[in-house]
Amino acid sequence: MQRGIAYAALAYTLWGLFPLYFRLLAEVHPLEVLAHRFVWSLGFLMLLLAALRRWAWLRPALASPRVLGGFALSATLLSVNWFVYIWAVTNGRVLEASLGYFITPLANVLSGRLLLGERLRPAQWGAVALAAAGVLWMTLQLGSLPWVSLVLAASFAAYGVARKTASLGALEGLSLETLLLAPLAGAGLFWAATQGQAAFPAAPVDLQALLIASGPVTAVPLLLFAAGARRIPMSVLGMLQYIGPTIQWLLAVWLFHEPFAGARLQGFVAIWCACALFSADLWRHSRRSATAGAG
Repeated sequence: MQRGIAYAALAYTLWGLFPLYFRLLAEVHPLEVLAHRFVWSLGFLMLLLAALRRWAWLRPALASPRVLGGFALSATLLSVNWFVYIWAVTNGRVLEASLGYFITPLANVLSGRLLLGERLRPAQWGAVALAAAGVLWMTLQLGSLPWVSLVLAASFAAYGVARKTASLGALEGLSLETLLLAPLAGAGLFWAATQGQAAFPAAPVDLQALLIASGPVTAVPLLLFAAGARRIPMSVLGMLQYIGPTIQWLLAVWLFHEPFAGARLQGFVAIWCACALFSADLWRHSRRSATAGAG
């Protein structure tokens, strides 16, 4: 239990600190950064699979059109999430990115209701409605939809649904996703290099190292999260998942000095209240289930 909490908390902390890393890559186009994430993640994951000797799943997965189709969909959703996040960080919109990940747990339960037919408890409906009211308030007062937040929340929630119905574990699934998209990413990088549009070939060594490091930087938190999620109840995981967006919010406000007042502050307060309601209901339901199971 304690090890699982440590793994999950470390994963969310690393995700929360991602803006510091991607800010260092601000001079590279987000699409090129995304391509490097897939290429170097594949290399890192292949080394990890070789070290663990976990190859038995690969041939059956590649021979199954259903498995390939499912993971092609999840890989596409993941790439949309990654691209929008990289774009947001490098364009001074970390606050919107953090809002997206505050909303994500609520988007998860809503997508479960809409796509998987799961029943929502009254408190969960209340949390979703309160978050929607916060987003609507910001949209009306600021005159623009916080599309970065909504795309991040929707894409990651849809990715969660796709992975929930998938047949492979965390390491194998991520490996297959990167295996499906890395050749396309590599071809894009090669074409950009031949056209003189890629930053990597002429970049300083430190920038090249940062792009190469995007592989383990991407994979390690995902693997830590998977290791933690297997060891702790969903109620505890539900509490820990706000570590990441909280760190991002602190970085946006206190380090990057993004504007945070008026309607934006009010909208965040509504969504924080929704998150608190959601977490309290998740904790209460988990305790009730544990008590019933013990009885």
